[in-house]
Amino acid sequence: MRAVWPGESYPLGATWDGVGANFSLFSEVAERVELCLFGDDGREERVELTEVDGFVWHGYVPGIMPGQRYGYRVHGPYNPSQGHRCNPSKLLLDPYAKAVEGDVKWNEAMFSYQFTDPGNRNDEDTAPFMPKNVVINPFFEWGNDRSPRTPYHQTVIYEAHVRGLTMRHPAVPEEQRGTYAGLGHPAVIEHLLSLGVTAVELMPVHQYVPEHAMVARGLTNYWGYNTIAYLAPHAAYSGSGQRGEQVLEFKAMVRALHEAGIEVILDVVYNHTAEGDHMGPTLGFRGIDNRSYYRLHDGDRRYYLDYTGCGNSLNVRSPHALQLIMDSLRYWVLEMHVDGFRFDLASALARELHDVDRLSAFFDLIQQDPVISQVKLIAEPWDVGPGGYQVGNFPPLWMEWNGKYRDSVRDFWRGSGSALPEFASRLTGSADLYAISGRRPVASINFVTCHDGFTLTDLVSYDHKHNEANKENNRDGTDDNRSWNCGAEGPVEDPEIVNLRRRQRRNLLVTLFISQGVPMLLAGDEFGRTQYGNNNAYCQDNEISWIDWSLADNEADLLDFVRSLSKLRREHPVFQRRRFFHGHKADDGTRDIVWLTPSGEEMSAGDWHTGYAKSLTVFLNGDAITEPGTRGERIADDSFLLLINAHHEDMSFTLPEAKYGKRWQRVLDTADDGPGESPFAEESWPADASVEVTARSVRILRCARL
Repeated sequence: MRAVWPGESYPLGATWDGVGANFSLFSEVAERVELCLFGDDGREERVELTEVDGFVWHGYVPGIMPGQRYGYRVHGPYNPSQGHRCNPSKLLLDPYAKAVEGDVKWNEAMFSYQFTDPGNRNDEDTAPFMPKNVVINPFFEWGNDRSPRTPYHQTVIYEAHVRGLTMRHPAVPEEQRGTYAGLGHPAVIEHLLSLGVTAVELMPVHQYVPEHAMVARGLTNYWGYNTIAYLAPHAAYSGSGQRGEQVLEFKAMVRALHEAGIEVILDVVYNHTAEGDHMGPTLGFRGIDNRSYYRLHDGDRRYYLDYTGCGNSLNVRSPHALQLIMDSLRYWVLEMHVDGFRFDLASALARELHDVDRLSAFFDLIQQDPVISQVKLIAEPWDVGPGGYQVGNFPPLWMEWNGKYRDSVRDFWRGSGSALPEFASRLTGSADLYAISGRRPVASINFVTCHDGFTLTDLVSYDHKHNEANKENNRDGTDDNRSWNCGAEGPVEDPEIVNLRRRQRRNLLVTLFISQGVPMLLAGDEFGRTQYGNNNAYCQDNEISWIDWSLADNEADLLDFVRSLSKLRREHPVFQRRRFFHGHKADDGTRDIVWLTPSGEEMSAGDWHTGYAKSLTVFLNGDAITEPGTRGERIADDSFLLLINAHHEDMSFTLPEAKYGKRWQRVLDTADDGPGESPFAEESWPADASVEVTARSVRILRCARL
């Protein structure tokens, strides 16, 4: 018999100290808990944990070493109508596992009921089909690693998938492609730096499980929004193949990115787990303490409340579920050195009863936490439940994926209706959404495309989704794409359509980088990646989703254009203001922002809805920036004119009178089909001059500050 000492109830999970390991597991409903240790030959040894403090079952096992595989069996009530689903025949993953080995091998045993008679409990052993938790060595040589802590207004986010980013990268060694090591490779980091990226936002890296139905269709959950272990980096993204090495490889990736000044933000899925609805598998939480971890229907606790569209919702009213979330967040900051989080379907975390409550317990905990409150916090401010769309309503610490920005920018450039007034609000930081609660422009994460939907190239190439490869008869994915194919669906050779699409891509990119707020670029959009019209490639672990790096050569002009845009934003404070425009006047009497008609006159209230409603000039006054520099110094910049023409015809713009600027030099023109660094220095115009602006294009002019 293996020796078991009482051990400690905290920290939860498996903790190795160099001599052995402490194991602790919360379950309020358990009557007995067995720790199951697995040898290299697969043999299972069961050790009963007899010590219980505050519903935490614990014990210390001397002699345990890193790499030890383990799981739990929980004995307790099985009464689904009352919300209890304990079954000791089901091997369970540790909610606090720091590493997981193996994949789920789908078998009827994985479910708590019999397929032929769902009313009968299934008592088949799941150990042969379950992945196992792994005890890790927590020690790592971080050296002088420090978080870059890039100020929000200087942040440029790059949304990427760990696997998809490097699977086809020619400079990354084959054995590192699709891994944490691949993402931290010098060639990838060099590319990120060339784009001016200050933070990578990684799609889910918590250990996740592909759904049974998806695997049955011959597909997989490529995106990873199906978490099963909130402290464990996904094992399949490790190239070493060694048990538990994914933790070290992830840390090495973070260290390499930090050395380059790039932050790491994780897309986290605390709103639901991989166990699905009442017909889903028993993998961990469900068999440990179903009622504590999940939101259940009060009338019949057999069923789960589902605000996520994934079958269940984590029970954020439970102190133990909240503790798991907070312990997970702190672990990733303190032990894994990440710099922030993007919370998937964050509205689901704010639900106290049924309504979204911005002062819910979850946000109160975040606000007062000395660790989590100091990192970047980004909400996806919606879920699928009633009242779940909450753009603009999150607390002051939070930034938000601004879905209204995405929609209005797309609408404006595709020529939709009266989009100009809202477009102007989004361009200037969405004060209508954030100023009322005392937030700043940086509360808005601006994006035109993201992982969920069309890529940039597809946005200007398809009017309709083409998701046949997902094997759901093209029913999945949104139909509200707000896209425009420029006259033909899909790939074309017509030079007029090809050139218009290229111009539209540049228009959308220019808008993204000159808008107040925080720009987020979807990986691969900088050189025109396509998903062939698939706007929901969540299950495509193949060339549909993987980035084709050969496009960096084929679309070199677009890549150079994005680099020049990022440089323009980085070098000019007028595009990265920390405060909203307020009509503040500079010493010469001109305001910080002025809206002008193409004729050069200030826009009246009626002008926003006239025939000019698709074209305007925006004056950005570099001499009227109200916020001070980091040492209290006055910030001054060049002034800029944005000549924006979303009309389908060329237009003549009259530059404003000399008080706005005596001479204007061209910085860029989206109608120019050459490299982004085109030498425009010789082309300039005096005040009151007439400037031709091509249909559906933007010109940016600069008046240098003397």
